[in-house]
Amino acid sequence: QVHLVESGGGSVQAGGSLRLSCSGSGYTNNSDYIYMGWFRQAPGKEREGVAGISSIGSGGFTTYADSVKGRFTLSKDNAKNTLYLQMNSLKPEDTAMYYCAAGRHVGPPLWTSTYEYWGQGTQVTVSS
Repeated sequence: QVHLVESGGGSVQAGGSLRLSCSGSGYTNNSDYIYMGWFRQAPGKEREGVAGISSIGSGGFTTYADSVKGRFTLSKDNAKNTLYLQMNSLKPEDTAMYYCAAGRHVGPPLWTSTYEYWGQGTQVTVSS
């Protein structure tokens, strides 16, 4: 059973930065998942994809939502089984609960249906 734990959330002012981490356990190699990604959900809104990374191919590829392109960077450390999301130039509209996810099947990397495993989330609050 894959287990994901997020950390690194907090409260910052607009223009600030945060780095989220997602520590994974229960899988031992890349064949256990195809995609890992970050999603967020603001109160009263649907969960939306922020960034996803695929393990397909030699280095995989990363996909970002248009709203975060140029500001957020997703990276992973396979040796530590950890996924990161560096968030810069944060805006109040980035305020949400952020979730880490992992999936074993091919699908659109920013769709929730692509992922089977989810963490509990970490709150990010950006004040103006």
